[in-house]
Amino acid sequence: MPDKFTVGLVQMSCGPEPADNLGKALDRIADAAKRGAHVVCLPELFQTQYFCQREDAALFDLAEPIPGPGTEKLAAAARQHKVVLVASLFEKRAPGVYHNTAVIFDSDGVQRGIYRKMHIPDDPLYYEKFYFTPGDLGFKAFDTAAGKLGTLVCWDQWYPEGARLTALRGADVLFYPTAIGWHPSEKKAHGADQHGAWETIQRSHAVANGIPVLAANRCGFEGDPTGQTQGAQFWGSSFVAGPQGELLAQASVRAEVLVTDIDPQRSEQVRRWWPFLRDRRIDAYGDLTLRFRDR
Repeated sequence: MPDKFTVGLVQMSCGPEPADNLGKALDRIADAAKRGAHVVCLPELFQTQYFCQREDAALFDLAEPIPGPGTEKLAAAARQHKVVLVASLFEKRAPGVYHNTAVIFDSDGVQRGIYRKMHIPDDPLYYEKFYFTPGDLGFKAFDTAAGKLGTLVCWDQWYPEGARLTALRGADVLFYPTAIGWHPSEKKAHGADQHGAWETIQRSHAVANGIPVLAANRCGFEGDPTGQTQGAQFWGSSFVAGPQGELLAQASVRAEVLVTDIDPQRSEQVRRWWPFLRDRRIDAYGDLTLRFRDR
Protein backbone atom coordinates (compact mmCIF):
# COMPACT_ATOMS: atom_id res chain seq x y z
CA MET A 1 0.00 0.00 0.00
CA PRO A 2 1.43 3.45 -0.94
CA ASP A 3 2.30 6.21 1.51
CA LYS A 4 0.19 9.34 1.88
CA PHE A 5 -0.02 11.32 -1.35
CA THR A 6 -1.55 14.58 -2.54
CA VAL A 7 -4.21 14.91 -5.22
CA GLY A 8 -5.22 17.88 -7.33
CA LEU A 9 -8.66 18.11 -8.94
CA VAL A 10 -8.85 20.59 -11.80
CA GLN A 11 -12.21 22.37 -11.94
CA MET A 12 -12.37 24.53 -15.04
CA SER A 13 -14.73 26.19 -17.47
CA CYS A 14 -14.35 25.29 -21.13
CA GLY A 15 -14.49 27.61 -24.12
CA PRO A 16 -15.15 26.99 -27.81
CA GLU A 17 -11.47 26.53 -28.83
CA PRO A 18 -9.93 23.13 -27.99
CA ALA A 19 -6.37 24.46 -28.10
CA ASP A 20 -7.24 27.13 -25.53
CA ASN A 21 -8.85 24.56 -23.24
CA LEU A 22 -5.85 22.28 -23.48
CA GLY A 23 -3.55 25.19 -22.68
CA LYS A 24 -5.68 26.09 -19.68
CA ALA A 25 -5.58 22.48 -18.47
CA LEU A 26 -1.79 22.34 -18.82
CA ASP A 27 -1.50 25.51 -16.73
CA ARG A 28 -3.75 23.98 -14.06
CA ILE A 29 -1.64 20.80 -14.00
CA ALA A 30 1.44 22.93 -13.40
CA ASP A 31 -0.36 24.82 -10.62
CA ALA A 32 -1.44 21.60 -8.91
CA ALA A 33 2.11 20.25 -9.09
CA LYS A 34 3.54 23.46 -7.56
CA ARG A 35 1.11 22.97 -4.68
CA GLY A 36 2.42 19.48 -4.07
CA ALA A 37 0.03 17.28 -6.03
CA HIS A 38 1.30 13.80 -6.93
CA VAL A 39 -1.88 12.94 -8.86
CA VAL A 40 -3.93 15.36 -10.99
CA CYS A 41 -7.39 14.67 -12.44
CA LEU A 42 -8.97 16.78 -15.18
CA PRO A 43 -12.74 17.05 -15.76
CA GLU A 44 -14.61 15.06 -18.39
CA LEU A 45 -13.96 16.04 -22.03
CA PHE A 46 -12.03 19.10 -20.89
CA GLN A 47 -10.67 19.97 -24.34
CA THR A 48 -14.07 21.07 -25.63
CA GLN A 49 -17.29 22.56 -24.49
CA TYR A 50 -19.85 19.89 -23.70
CA PHE A 51 -20.90 19.20 -27.28
CA CYS A 52 -23.39 16.46 -26.34
CA GLN A 53 -26.06 19.12 -25.76
CA ARG A 54 -27.03 18.43 -29.39
CA GLU A 55 -26.68 15.79 -32.09
CA ASP A 56 -24.42 16.97 -34.90
CA ALA A 57 -22.35 14.54 -36.99
CA ALA A 58 -19.81 17.28 -37.76
CA LEU A 59 -18.77 17.24 -34.10
CA PHE A 60 -17.13 13.84 -34.53
CA ASP A 61 -14.28 15.90 -35.97
CA LEU A 62 -13.44 16.88 -32.38
CA ALA A 63 -12.31 13.31 -31.62
CA GLU A 64 -8.69 12.19 -31.76
CA PRO A 65 -6.84 8.88 -31.72
CA ILE A 66 -5.11 7.54 -28.62
CA PRO A 67 -2.18 7.89 -28.74
CA GLY A 68 -2.36 11.17 -30.62
CA PRO A 69 -1.53 14.90 -30.42
CA GLY A 70 -3.46 15.46 -27.20
CA THR A 71 -1.96 12.52 -25.36
CA GLU A 72 1.54 13.61 -26.45
CA LYS A 73 1.09 16.98 -24.74
CA LEU A 74 -0.49 15.44 -21.65
CA ALA A 75 2.24 12.83 -21.34
CA ALA A 76 4.84 15.59 -21.59
CA ALA A 77 3.08 17.53 -18.82
CA ALA A 78 2.95 14.48 -16.55
CA ARG A 79 6.65 13.87 -17.17
CA GLN A 80 7.65 17.52 -16.72
CA HIS A 81 5.77 17.96 -13.45
CA LYS A 82 6.30 14.38 -12.22
CA VAL A 83 2.60 13.81 -11.60
CA VAL A 84 0.26 10.94 -12.29
CA LEU A 85 -2.41 12.32 -14.60
CA VAL A 86 -6.01 11.27 -15.30
CA ALA A 87 -7.35 12.91 -18.47
CA SER A 88 -10.72 12.41 -20.21
CA LEU A 89 -10.66 12.53 -24.03
CA PHE A 90 -13.01 12.07 -26.98
CA GLU A 91 -11.36 9.03 -28.56
CA LYS A 92 -11.53 8.21 -32.26
CA ARG A 93 -10.95 4.47 -32.29
CA ALA A 94 -11.97 3.79 -35.89
CA PRO A 95 -14.30 5.35 -38.49
CA GLY A 96 -17.72 5.31 -36.84
CA VAL A 97 -16.39 4.05 -33.49
CA TYR A 98 -15.81 6.72 -30.84
CA HIS A 99 -15.43 6.51 -27.07
CA ASN A 100 -15.44 8.74 -24.01
CA THR A 101 -12.08 7.64 -22.64
CA ALA A 102 -9.97 8.34 -19.56
CA VAL A 103 -6.22 8.04 -20.11
CA ILE A 104 -3.88 7.39 -17.18
CA PHE A 105 -0.31 8.69 -17.39
CA ASP A 106 2.34 7.84 -14.82
CA SER A 107 4.68 10.42 -13.35
CA ASP A 108 7.31 9.56 -15.98
CA GLY A 109 4.83 10.33 -18.77
CA VAL A 110 4.27 6.68 -19.67
CA GLN A 111 0.67 5.83 -20.53
CA ARG A 112 -0.44 3.18 -18.04
CA GLY A 113 -3.73 2.43 -19.76
CA ILE A 114 -7.15 3.68 -20.75
CA TYR A 115 -10.66 3.29 -19.42
CA ARG A 116 -13.61 3.65 -21.79
CA LYS A 117 -16.80 4.98 -20.23
CA MET A 118 -19.15 2.06 -19.72
CA HIS A 119 -22.49 3.73 -18.95
CA ILE A 120 -23.64 6.12 -21.68
CA PRO A 121 -26.57 8.47 -20.94
CA ASP A 122 -29.20 9.76 -23.34
CA ASP A 123 -31.18 12.62 -21.80
CA PRO A 124 -32.09 16.16 -22.82
CA LEU A 125 -28.78 18.10 -23.18
CA TYR A 126 -26.85 14.85 -22.60
CA TYR A 127 -27.15 13.04 -25.95
CA GLU A 128 -24.09 10.89 -25.44
CA LYS A 129 -25.39 7.75 -27.10
CA PHE A 130 -25.18 9.61 -30.42
CA TYR A 131 -21.43 10.11 -29.96
CA PHE A 132 -20.02 7.36 -27.74
CA THR A 133 -19.80 3.62 -28.16
CA PRO A 134 -20.08 1.94 -24.72
CA GLY A 135 -16.75 0.89 -23.26
CA ASP A 136 -15.53 -2.64 -23.89
CA LEU A 137 -12.52 -2.83 -21.57
CA GLY A 138 -14.42 -3.44 -18.35
CA PHE A 139 -13.60 -1.89 -15.00
CA LYS A 140 -9.91 -1.48 -14.33
CA ALA A 141 -7.31 -0.26 -11.86
CA PHE A 142 -3.87 0.99 -12.89
CA ASP A 143 -0.51 0.65 -11.15
CA THR A 144 1.13 4.07 -10.86
CA ALA A 145 3.79 5.83 -8.82
CA ALA A 146 1.03 6.95 -6.43
CA GLY A 147 -0.49 3.50 -6.01
CA LYS A 148 -3.23 1.60 -7.77
CA LEU A 149 -5.79 4.06 -9.17
CA GLY A 150 -9.23 3.36 -10.57
CA THR A 151 -11.11 5.74 -12.82
CA LEU A 152 -14.64 5.81 -14.13
CA VAL A 153 -16.32 8.67 -16.01
CA CYS A 154 -19.33 10.87 -15.11
CA TRP A 155 -22.53 8.81 -15.68
CA ASP A 156 -20.62 5.80 -14.30
CA GLN A 157 -20.73 7.54 -10.92
CA TRP A 158 -24.38 6.58 -10.40
CA TYR A 159 -23.72 2.83 -10.60
CA PRO A 160 -22.51 0.97 -7.49
CA GLU A 161 -21.55 -2.01 -9.64
CA GLY A 162 -18.85 -0.02 -11.44
CA ALA A 163 -17.36 1.31 -8.22
CA ARG A 164 -17.42 -2.15 -6.63
CA LEU A 165 -15.79 -3.93 -9.57
CA THR A 166 -13.08 -1.27 -9.76
CA ALA A 167 -12.43 -1.62 -6.04
CA LEU A 168 -12.25 -5.39 -6.43
CA ARG A 169 -9.47 -4.81 -8.97
CA GLY A 170 -7.46 -3.40 -6.07
CA ALA A 171 -7.95 0.34 -6.62
CA ASP A 172 -6.72 2.43 -3.68
CA VAL A 173 -8.83 5.40 -4.83
CA LEU A 174 -11.58 6.08 -7.38
CA PHE A 175 -11.50 9.10 -9.70
CA TYR A 176 -14.56 10.37 -11.58
CA PRO A 177 -13.85 12.96 -14.32
CA THR A 178 -17.22 14.66 -14.65
CA ALA A 179 -19.36 17.10 -16.63
CA ILE A 180 -22.63 17.56 -14.77
CA GLY A 181 -24.88 20.52 -14.25
CA TRP A 182 -28.39 21.88 -14.29
CA HIS A 183 -30.91 22.64 -16.98
CA PRO A 184 -31.47 26.34 -16.12
CA SER A 185 -35.24 25.86 -16.12
CA GLU A 186 -34.98 23.07 -13.52
CA LYS A 187 -32.49 24.58 -11.12
CA LYS A 188 -34.91 26.43 -8.88
CA ALA A 189 -37.28 23.51 -8.38
CA HIS A 190 -34.90 20.55 -8.49
CA GLY A 191 -31.34 21.85 -8.33
CA ALA A 192 -30.65 21.19 -4.66
CA ASP A 193 -32.04 17.66 -4.85
CA GLN A 194 -30.07 16.85 -8.00
CA HIS A 195 -26.81 18.14 -6.57
CA GLY A 196 -27.43 16.36 -3.27
CA ALA A 197 -28.10 13.04 -5.01
CA TRP A 198 -24.92 13.38 -7.09
CA GLU A 199 -22.77 13.92 -4.02
CA THR A 200 -24.55 11.30 -1.90
CA ILE A 201 -24.23 8.45 -4.39
CA GLN A 202 -20.49 8.96 -4.77
CA ARG A 203 -19.89 9.29 -1.06
CA SER A 204 -21.80 6.05 -0.67
CA HIS A 205 -19.34 4.35 -3.05
CA ALA A 206 -16.56 5.46 -0.71
CA VAL A 207 -18.39 3.96 2.27
CA ALA A 208 -19.34 0.70 0.55
CA ASN A 209 -15.81 0.07 -0.69
CA GLY A 210 -13.75 1.66 2.08
CA ILE A 211 -11.68 3.84 -0.25
CA PRO A 212 -11.56 7.54 -1.18
CA VAL A 213 -13.71 8.77 -4.06
CA LEU A 214 -12.84 11.95 -5.98
CA ALA A 215 -14.96 13.82 -8.54
CA ALA A 216 -13.49 16.52 -10.83
CA ASN A 217 -16.30 18.52 -12.45
CA ARG A 218 -16.33 21.35 -14.98
CA CYS A 219 -17.99 24.66 -14.14
CA GLY A 220 -19.60 27.64 -15.85
CA PHE A 221 -22.46 28.15 -18.26
CA GLU A 222 -22.33 26.72 -21.78
CA GLY A 223 -24.99 27.78 -24.25
CA ASP A 224 -26.56 25.67 -26.96
CA PRO A 225 -25.33 27.07 -30.33
CA THR A 226 -28.48 25.80 -32.04
CA GLY A 227 -30.72 27.83 -29.73
CA GLN A 228 -32.96 24.81 -29.19
CA THR A 229 -32.32 24.70 -25.44
CA GLN A 230 -31.36 27.07 -22.64
CA GLY A 231 -27.89 25.57 -22.38
CA ALA A 232 -26.37 23.96 -19.30
CA GLN A 233 -25.02 25.41 -16.05
CA PHE A 234 -22.23 23.14 -14.80
CA TRP A 235 -22.15 23.26 -11.04
CA GLY A 236 -18.49 22.62 -10.20
CA SER A 237 -18.38 21.51 -6.54
CA SER A 238 -15.62 18.97 -7.20
CA PHE A 239 -14.89 17.03 -4.04
CA VAL A 240 -12.80 14.44 -2.23
CA ALA A 241 -14.55 11.93 0.02
CA GLY A 242 -12.67 9.71 2.47
CA PRO A 243 -13.24 5.98 2.99
CA GLN A 244 -16.15 6.57 5.38
CA GLY A 245 -17.77 9.03 2.99
CA GLU A 246 -16.49 12.02 4.93
CA LEU A 247 -15.89 15.17 2.88
CA LEU A 248 -12.17 15.92 2.99
CA ALA A 249 -12.33 18.87 0.58
CA GLN A 250 -14.82 20.52 -1.76
CA ALA A 251 -14.50 23.20 -4.43
CA SER A 252 -16.75 26.19 -5.00
CA VAL A 253 -18.85 26.72 -8.12
CA ARG A 254 -16.01 28.67 -9.78
CA ALA A 255 -12.85 27.56 -11.54
CA GLU A 256 -10.16 26.38 -9.14
CA VAL A 257 -7.67 23.61 -8.42
CA LEU A 258 -8.65 21.61 -5.34
CA VAL A 259 -5.63 20.07 -3.58
CA THR A 260 -5.78 17.72 -0.61
CA ASP A 261 -4.01 14.74 0.94
CA ILE A 262 -5.02 11.08 0.70
CA ASP A 263 -3.89 8.54 3.30
CA PRO A 264 -4.33 4.94 2.09
CA GLN A 265 -3.60 3.68 5.61
CA ARG A 266 -6.91 5.23 6.61
CA SER A 267 -8.63 2.91 4.11
CA GLU A 268 -6.84 -0.06 5.68
CA GLN A 269 -8.18 0.94 9.09
CA VAL A 270 -11.72 1.50 7.85
CA ARG A 271 -11.83 -1.83 6.05
CA ARG A 272 -10.82 -3.56 9.27
CA TRP A 273 -13.61 -1.84 11.17
CA TRP A 274 -16.20 -2.30 8.44
CA PRO A 275 -15.20 -5.46 6.50
CA PHE A 276 -17.85 -5.20 3.81
CA LEU A 277 -15.70 -7.03 1.27
CA ARG A 278 -15.23 -9.94 3.67
CA ASP A 279 -18.96 -10.37 4.29
CA ARG A 280 -20.20 -10.16 0.72
CA ARG A 281 -22.45 -13.08 -0.27
CA ILE A 282 -20.86 -13.69 -3.64
CA ASP A 283 -22.81 -16.98 -3.88
CA ALA A 284 -26.10 -15.07 -3.92
CA TYR A 285 -25.50 -12.21 -6.39
CA GLY A 286 -26.07 -13.98 -9.71
CA ASP A 287 -29.23 -11.99 -10.46
CA LEU A 288 -27.15 -8.83 -10.75
CA THR A 289 -26.35 -9.89 -14.30
CA LEU A 290 -30.05 -9.71 -15.21
CA ARG A 291 -31.58 -6.52 -16.64
CA PHE A 292 -34.55 -6.89 -14.28
CA ARG A 293 -35.90 -9.69 -12.10
CA ASP A 294 -39.37 -10.30 -13.55
CA ARG A 295 -40.36 -12.98 -11.04
